[in-house]
Amino acid sequence: MSAEIINLNKVRKARARAEKRAEAERNRARFGRSKHEREHQRAERELAERKLDGAERPKPRSDG
Repeated sequence: MSAEIINLNKVRKARARAEKRAEAERNRARFGRSKHEREHQRAERELAERKLDGAERPKPRSDG
């Protein structure tokens, strides 16, 4: 009956990597947006800015 020899450093590092991956997955779910979502929001923002600029009144000239 021989027991399997394990390297404790490898086990510790593997556990730390798994925890980091799990945390990264949680952060992606909380904060992440897909490329499509980012581009859609950028396009909406640009459209709103163009509409606002188009509705701007001309500045009065000062003929001094």
